Amino acid sequence: MASPKPHDWPEVRSVSLDDLNEAVVAGIADFRAHPGYGIVIGLTFAIAGWILFLGLAELGLPFLIYPLAMGFALVAPFAAGAFYAVSDLRERGEAVTPAAVIQGLNRERHRRDLGWMALVTFLALILWLEIAAVLTFAFGGVNTFDSGYLSKLLDSPAGLILLIIGNFAGAAIGFAVFAITVISFPMLYHRDTDFITAMVTSVRLVEKNPITMLAWAVFIGFIVALSVMTAFLGLIVLLPIIGHSTWHLYRMAVEPVREGTPISLVETPSLSADLIPARLVQG
Repeated sequence: MASPKPHDWPEVRSVSLDDLNEAVVAGIADFRAHPGYGIVIGLTFAIAGWILFLGLAELGLPFLIYPLAMGFALVAPFAAGAFYAVSDLRERGEAVTPAAVIQGLNRERHRRDLGWMALVTFLALILWLEIAAVLTFAFGGVNTFDSGYLSKLLDSPAGLILLIIGNFAGAAIGFAVFAITVISFPMLYHRDTDFITAMVTSVRLVEKNPITMLAWAVFIGFIVALSVMTAFLGLIVLLPIIGHSTWHLYRMAVEPVREGTPISLVETPSLSADLIPARLVQG
């Protein structure tokens, strides 16, 4: 599919910090209405994290544990497709069933371009791990193959410098990936478009709303850090909330939109419909 001309890019809207709050409220509503999908996917990712870290420790590569943990945010959007499907079904007032979710994920347009987006995020993760390894070896004051690597990292000057430079490098890579993926995955799920258009639209959204999108990136980073500190158990709840919230952020940020009240509140009477603007819903 040929990329559209510049004037054909989807229109992006101004998004405020209040809008982010509303997107999270709507995401929590979706998770509360259908928690099973989030719990299963979150637990799967937590188990995968445990296996990876145990494997790295067993292979004598403890220096990759921290960067891999913090690099989780680079690939997490690819896992959120089921959350977009659930939120989309609720928004359209359709029954949320495993068959409906699978059918939504199995459309041809998903196989065509979501794979390319997954490749982009995977390559970014590999780049980040390569940089982390190079920085670690550059600061040779820390024995990277020592079983006490993580504790020595915090007790030596070289380790502290490594943490500062490494976190800055990781933040730079992370924000670059965030800029091209913040709404790319839900857009590819929702529209018959190509991954170039999705990435450009995502970057244009970040350019139009730099403060708001920076706040969203910091929030996601906090969620990732909290998940790591809870041995990934936090993913069981936090991953689905972020996934559902990202769907609502996309729906409020990218034209077209329509008037009306989002279906996502119908099954959650404890949340006020006044909290969610009409422009969260469709086109």
